Amino acid sequence: MGGFVKAIRGAFLDFLADPFYKSQDEAVRFLPDGLLVIDGERIKDFGAFADIADGYAGVETTHYTNRLILPGFIDTHIHYPQTEMIAAFGEQLLEWLEKYTFPTEMKFRDKAYARKVADRFLNLLLANGTTTGQVFTTTFPQSVDAFFEACSERNICMIAGLTGIDRPGLAPPDYLDTADSFYANSKELIERWHKKGRNKYAITPRFALGSTREQLARCGQLKGEYPDTWVNTHMSENHKEIAQVAELFPEAKDYLNVYERAGIVGPRFTAGHSIHLSDDAFQRMSSSKSSISFCPSSNLFLGSGLFMLQKAKSVETPVLVGVGTDMGAGDCFSILRVLNDAYKVAALQDQKLSALKGLYLATLGGAKSLLLEDEIGSFDQGKFADFVVTNPRATSVLDFRAEQALIDVNATPEAQARERMEHEAFGMMVLGDERAVEATYVSGELLYKKPAVVG
Repeated sequence: MGGFVKAIRGAFLDFLADPFYKSQDEAVRFLPDGLLVIDGERIKDFGAFADIADGYAGVETTHYTNRLILPGFIDTHIHYPQTEMIAAFGEQLLEWLEKYTFPTEMKFRDKAYARKVADRFLNLLLANGTTTGQVFTTTFPQSVDAFFEACSERNICMIAGLTGIDRPGLAPPDYLDTADSFYANSKELIERWHKKGRNKYAITPRFALGSTREQLARCGQLKGEYPDTWVNTHMSENHKEIAQVAELFPEAKDYLNVYERAGIVGPRFTAGHSIHLSDDAFQRMSSSKSSISFCPSSNLFLGSGLFMLQKAKSVETPVLVGVGTDMGAGDCFSILRVLNDAYKVAALQDQKLSALKGLYLATLGGAKSLLLEDEIGSFDQGKFADFVVTNPRATSVLDFRAEQALIDVNATPEAQARERMEHEAFGMMVLGDERAVEATYVSGELLYKKPAVVG
């Protein structure tokens, strides 16, 4: 620490444990009037205003009234080169890739173009309250350089890496790399970017269908050489895709086993989607401490299926889970809108996803799924000061709904404040979007402020 000290006052919500397994009293920390003290880019102190304010009487303080301050949202699965093709019409996964994705991503051979999109992409994330993402790039190394350069300028924590695909016929010939080029380029990019500032590198085979055994073996080699890197990929998203993977890898017992045989499954391995998993695959994901990125907006938009969140968060097969927009298969940049879809996916399976459980997945749950809980995800002392100021009454319908809260008049003032917070937070989760984001701070700096409404 040792930088400029400043403070933020307001209502704060974060998590101390997983509310899927712990009681709310154990898992949830809500301070109706709290103070967050920032020293440089990290959190110096945090607590109830009445308890700690005297110690910071001379510190410059920004007071957000009638707002709810949360740790920055964490998007565990998103594609920055797909920014311009969001909401592409009418196809499921494999046809969507052929018709829309690869032609768009071919543009990222041009580093200047890649940088232009990277800047726009990061600004859109910030406007939606997202402060960390696990991000796919393209097969072109310059697209990775452009992305990390943009991240470095913002001092923002992003996980990304060269996205490998070398199987002939799965993408245009000019888009394909090779097992050897993927290894050599990835190694060079790891040396250049991994843990330089807040940048973090992910070894990234796009999906098993797109990689030969040789490329997957190279992924395993890279993971052995750089064990503190992440691994980011897709798995079991679409029935047609799953069937083709089974044909290409008959020696593997299932989709997950393709990655297991390559030696890349374990902590810091994230499998996006993982919709159609067997009980045995869930058990192996749990035992290996791997993680899943739950991408409900994308899964609904492409008609891929319903992720079994209740199975992943069961006592029998607990799997680390974060949420992802999967933009551009997902139709938004907003984690709040993703949680709206997550609620509906759970409801279609006779499950209930509360606001507290949803916001946990978007904050500390996402951090834990990426093994970043020591750096981000809550307001604990020493973590990076990444947070979002939300307005639970940002729209007329949210404001009207908030007034209808059924509050127990016989409860203590503290209990009433919490009831109101939960009511408003659920409304924001189901009815909110980027309009609910008032401000976004990264490494203690205000990087996004909602424009004032004129007229």
